[in-house]
Amino acid sequence: WAIKSVSISSIINQMSYGAPFDDYYRRLIMAAAAASGQEQEHSRETNFYWWPQPQQHQAPSASGLGSGQAPPSYEAIVKAYLEKYPPTNGEDTGRRRDEDVNEHEASKRRMVQWRGNYVSETEAKALRHVFDDMKDHFGHNLPDPDVCAVLKGLSHLGGGRDTIWEGELDFIYNIGGERCRLAYVGMEICLDLTPKLVQNERGRPMLRDYGKSWVYAYLPEITMLKVKQYIRAGTGWEISEEGIFQDPNCNLVAIEAMMHDGTQQPKPSFSVVEDYDATDFRNSSSFTRIGSVQTVYQDTDQQQIHRGIGFFCLSVEIDGSSSTVRPVRGAKGVDDEAALIFTLIS
Repeated sequence: WAIKSVSISSIINQMSYGAPFDDYYRRLIMAAAAASGQEQEHSRETNFYWWPQPQQHQAPSASGLGSGQAPPSYEAIVKAYLEKYPPTNGEDTGRRRDEDVNEHEASKRRMVQWRGNYVSETEAKALRHVFDDMKDHFGHNLPDPDVCAVLKGLSHLGGGRDTIWEGELDFIYNIGGERCRLAYVGMEICLDLTPKLVQNERGRPMLRDYGKSWVYAYLPEITMLKVKQYIRAGTGWEISEEGIFQDPNCNLVAIEAMMHDGTQQPKPSFSVVEDYDATDFRNSSSFTRIGSVQTVYQDTDQQQIHRGIGFFCLSVEIDGSSSTVRPVRGAKGVDDEAALIFTLIS
């Protein structure tokens, strides 16, 4: 009894979004083999599924096959199996898929409160996942976050003949099977709020506006490598070392984290752990906001290096071939690497 693989195509065509093709096909074949009371063998030469003919002198089997009886037809086996394990009906699946899409779109329009601000229900879910539950952030000895990075688009920064283009990154989190898009990503860092030398012995400015418009953040080199891998996989652009300073002796990297000054965008907030008995700040259940990063930087008691989770907005800068033609990776005159810009949010 030989059955070609293609003989099942008419049945498979009636299935959609049910069991995966390979798994469902395997179950059908195994059901046929079980019904005939024989073992399934696969011939690589002919790509046939083959069951040896039943012996002429065998005891009646549980399936009702006796001596000299032919095995049930393939169509009967498939029909019986489909009655027991019906595939997902295409029409029902389409309707359910439409309902899911409509519900997802509705959740984008429904507004709820998160930390005093009205946001969409979908965005609130992502904000709670990232900020409140501190899930799916990059850190040392942590599992890889279930998130992907996407480039929203590129726009020219202006400035006449300047060829620098900038694009913001979004992050899509998989939260319980729902893909939620957010402009923020978390990383385990050390934030340097120690005073810096403002000018050298000749009076020339050094580290201008440190603690006001930017600060240093330190993180393990392997964590930065992971971040760059995610961004390269999501955007296609290689990430340059511009603005990323390596300390090979400590296996650390330092990044210049930009900060808003509060005129157009709020200053980055600074929160501390409430339950000091927590063995690790990642296990803490509550935090208290004590001000902005700029305010904490001015407090002499807080002028130290703080370890915690930093939440950032990320963008890229790409040197294109002109100020009018949007850069395309691999195009002539376009830099192969993109510079990564970190903006500290909290």
